[in-house]
Amino acid sequence: MTRQQLSKPVARVTRTIASEFVVKIQEQRRWAAMELALQVQTPLCCGRTVLRDKALVKIKPVIGFHTTRRTNLFSQVFIIIWNLALIGYVVGFSRKRRLKMLSPRANDSAPKGFKPKPSNLRKDRKMLEGKEGLDPSTSTEYANHTKRESKFDVEVDKNLEDDDILETKMTEEISSGRKALAVAKFSQRDENGSTSTADEGTNVNSDITNEMSTLGLQIKQLDAIKNGDDRIETLRSQNEDNEEASPKLRLEVEANLRKKEMEANLRKKEMEEERRRQEMQANLRIQEIKRLASETLVKGEKVFCYPEIVTPDQDIEIFLNKTISSLIGESDVLIMGAFNDWRYKSFTVKVNKTKFSGEWWSCQIHVPKEAYKIDFVFFNGKDVYENNDMKDFCISVEGGMNVLEFEELLLEEKRRELERLAREQAERERQAEEQRRIESEKASSEADRAQARDEAERRRGILQEVLKKAVKFVDNTWYIEPTEFKGGDMVKLYYNNNVGPLSNAKDIWIHGGYNNWKDGLSIVEKLDKSVEKDGDWWYADGMQRRSLVLDWVFADGSPQHATLYDNNLRQDFHAVVPLSIPQDLFWAEEEHEIYKKLQNERRLREEEVRAKAEKTARIRAETKERTMKTFLLSQKNIVYTDPLDVQAGGLVTVYYNPTNTVLNGKPEVWFRCSFNRWTHRMGLLPPQKMLPADNGLHVKTSVKVPLDAYMMDFVFSEKEIDDGVFDNKNGMDYHIPVSGGVTKEPPMHIVHISVEMAPIAKVGGLADVVTSLSRAVQDLNHTVDIILPKYDCLNLSNVKDFGFHKSYFWGGTEIKVWFGKVEGLSVYFLEPQNGLFWAGCIYGCKNDAERFGFFCHAALEFLLQSGSHPDVIHCHDWSSAPVAWLFKDQYMHYGLTKARIVFTIHNLEFGAQLIGKAMAYADKATTVKSLG
Repeated sequence: MTRQQLSKPVARVTRTIASEFVVKIQEQRRWAAMELALQVQTPLCCGRTVLRDKALVKIKPVIGFHTTRRTNLFSQVFIIIWNLALIGYVVGFSRKRRLKMLSPRANDSAPKGFKPKPSNLRKDRKMLEGKEGLDPSTSTEYANHTKRESKFDVEVDKNLEDDDILETKMTEEISSGRKALAVAKFSQRDENGSTSTADEGTNVNSDITNEMSTLGLQIKQLDAIKNGDDRIETLRSQNEDNEEASPKLRLEVEANLRKKEMEANLRKKEMEEERRRQEMQANLRIQEIKRLASETLVKGEKVFCYPEIVTPDQDIEIFLNKTISSLIGESDVLIMGAFNDWRYKSFTVKVNKTKFSGEWWSCQIHVPKEAYKIDFVFFNGKDVYENNDMKDFCISVEGGMNVLEFEELLLEEKRRELERLAREQAERERQAEEQRRIESEKASSEADRAQARDEAERRRGILQEVLKKAVKFVDNTWYIEPTEFKGGDMVKLYYNNNVGPLSNAKDIWIHGGYNNWKDGLSIVEKLDKSVEKDGDWWYADGMQRRSLVLDWVFADGSPQHATLYDNNLRQDFHAVVPLSIPQDLFWAEEEHEIYKKLQNERRLREEEVRAKAEKTARIRAETKERTMKTFLLSQKNIVYTDPLDVQAGGLVTVYYNPTNTVLNGKPEVWFRCSFNRWTHRMGLLPPQKMLPADNGLHVKTSVKVPLDAYMMDFVFSEKEIDDGVFDNKNGMDYHIPVSGGVTKEPPMHIVHISVEMAPIAKVGGLADVVTSLSRAVQDLNHTVDIILPKYDCLNLSNVKDFGFHKSYFWGGTEIKVWFGKVEGLSVYFLEPQNGLFWAGCIYGCKNDAERFGFFCHAALEFLLQSGSHPDVIHCHDWSSAPVAWLFKDQYMHYGLTKARIVFTIHNLEFGAQLIGKAMAYADKATTVKSLG
C-alpha cells in the first residue's frame, strides 16, 4: 500500500489517540502549572544561584540528588513526550522552527565526561514504564537523551521534507491570489511550531494541535527547571514573542501583498494605456499613408514618403507606385541611394509590397543627422531603373545641416583621414628606412669583412717575404737578450756602433715598428752605452709587443732631428720573435682588427653624410621660410595679414593701405576675396566693407579661411557693386599662400626654354639662374622641365641617365631629342641635324640670332608634337625672347592654349630690341633681381 492509501486509517488512529490524550493533557497542564509554581518558590540547593536583572532569570545547573517526587513527575512527563513523538511521526508534525530556537548541542559537542552514552530505546521505555530503580539523575539523563535522540533524529529528519513542500505550496498559493489561506497557514506554523500536510490525509483539529504545542512548551520549561538549564526566560520570551510576532508578521505579509497587487494593477493599467496609444498611432499612420497615397495618385507622381516632413536622425518609409513606373513587370524591386547629392553614406535596400490597395511598394530608411537631402532611384537589381526620367528622386531633410556645414564636416573628416594616412605613411617610411639601414649595414659588414680578409692576405704575403730575411741576431752587429722571448717580455737590443755609419755619432736612437712596419713608427728610444760589454756597444730595453717580426733602423737623433741612419743598406733590420703565437691565430686576429677599423671608418663616413644631409635640409627649410616671410613683408606698405602665416580653418585679418594705390582718397574700400586661385567651391565671397585700423593708415577686415584652401586671392574696390576703381595689383591680383589645408595646390608644369644651364652649358649668370630657379620651384612640388640645345661641346659628365628620347621633323630637317637628368632636373636636348649647334661653342657665331631663333621655334614645336600642355613657359634673355611672340602668334590657338608666358631679363646689354618685343608679348616680365 502506498503512503496515500494509508493516510485515512492513520488519520482515524490519530484522532482516536488525540481524543484520549485531551483529558490527560488538560490534567497534566494543571498539575504542571502547580509544580512549576512550587519549584520556583523552593530554594535552590547545592550552590544554585538565581540572578535577577531586568526580569531575566539565569539558573546554573548543579549535578546532585533530587527528590523522588520530582523523579516520578519527570518520568511521567517523559512518557507523555514519547507518545507525542509517536503522534508527530504518524501525523507528520514539524518541529523544525521550535528545534531551531532551542539549538540543542550535538552529541560530539558535549564537554568531556558529560557526553551521554548511547542507550537502547526499548530498554529505556520499559524502565520508565516500570519506574523501578531510577534515581533522579538517571531519569533526567534518559529524559534529555530521549528528547535529543528520538525527537531530533526522527521528527526533524522526517519532517524537513514536509516543511519544504508546505513552503513551496504557500508560495504558489500567494502567487495565484489565495493570499488569505497562505497567511492563515503561515500564522498557524509560527504559532504552533508544527504543520499538517494535506497530501498525507492528516485532518487534526487545530485546537488539539494548539494544546499539544502548549503542553510541549510547558514540559520544556519543567525540564529546564529539573536540569538547571538557563533557558527558562528564553522559552518564556519565545512564547511571548511568538504570540506577539504572529499577528504582526501576518499584517506585514498582507501589507506587502497588497502593495504588490497595487503595483501589478498599476503596471497592467500602464501597459493597457500604452497598447491603446500604439493602436491609435498605428491607425493614424495608416490613415495618413492612405491620404498621402491618394494625393500622390491625383498628382500623377510615383513616390511619397512617410512622415511627410523628414527630419535628421529619423526612420522614414518611402513608397513607390509600381504601376506607373518602369518596374511594373519586375518581381524584385530595390532602392539605391545616398545622402547630400550622392556624397554621403550610400545604401541599397529591398522594397516590399504593402497591404494597401494598388501596387504600392515600400521600404524603411534611416536618415542620418548629417543629412540635408536624400537622393535615390529604384531598380530591379540588374539593369532596369526607375530614375524619375533621368533626374533621380530626392527628398529634402528639414532642420538638419545646410550645404556649407556639411562641406565643413566632410573637410574635417578628410583632414582627420589625411592625418591618419600621414601617420601611417610616416610609420611605413620609418620601417622602410630601418629595413634599408639593416640591409645596408649587413651589406656593408659583408663588404668590410671581405675587404679585411683580402687585406690580411696581402699583408701576410708581404710579411712572409720579410720573415725570410729576418734573423735572431747578426754577429758583431746586433743581438737581443734574452734570445728566447715572446710578446709582453722585457728585452734588450744591443748594437755595435763601430761597424756601421754611426761610429762617430754622439747619440744613437732606435726607430722601430712591428710586422713590417704595419702600424708605422711605434718604437722611438735613445740607446745607452753599455759598460759591461767590450767595444762600442749600445743598448735599449723595453717591452716587446705581440708580433711575428720586429723592424727597426738606427739613427743619430730623434725622428725630427736625425740626419744619419743605419738602415742595413736600405733593407732595415728585421728580427724574428722566437716564441710568437701561431701564425693562423695571429692572422685571424689581424683580419678581425682590420674589419673593426673598416667598420669604424664607414660609420664615421655615414654619420658625416647624415649630418650634412640634415644640415642641408635645415638650411633649405630655413631659407624657404625666410624667403616666404620676405615675400609676405615685401608688400607690407600696401597689404599684409595677421597672422603673417595664414592657416587653413583659422581666422585671418587683412590690413590694406590705400595711400600708395589707385584707391588713394576714396571714401570707402571694399574687400573681395576667394580662394585657390579663384576656383574655390564657395566661389567669390560677398564683398566686405573694410574698417579703419588702429594706426590710422590702414583699413582692415577679417575672413574665415576654409579647411580646403591652399591660396587666398583678393582685390580691393571703391564700391560694393562691380563698378568703379579696382586695385588688382596691375592685373595680377593679390595672392597669399595658405598652410595646413586638406587640399594641396595642384602642381604646375613649368617649362624653361634656355640656351644656357649650369654646369653643363655655362657662360654667364644666366646658366646659374636657370638651374637654381628650376630646383627651387621643383622643391615646391611643381613639375619642371628644361629644353636646351644639344651643343657638341656639352659637358655630359654631369648628365645622368643620358639617352636618346625621340625624333621629329620640323623646318626641313630631322631634330633628335635626347633626355637626361642634371642635378635632379629633367632636361631635353634638341639636336637639329642641319648642324646649327655643331659649332663647338655656345655664343660667338655670326649667325647666333638665326641659330637661337630656330631653336625657339623648334622647342615650341616639340611641346606641340609631344602633346604637352605646360602651365608656364619661361624664356630667358634675348636668346630665347622669340618664344614670347612665336607662342602668341602661332601656337596659343593651335594646341598650347593653357600656357602663360613669363620672360626674365638677365642682361640688357645684348639684344635690347628682342627683349623689348618679348616684354610686350609676355604675360609676366621679370628681372633677375625680382626673382631673387
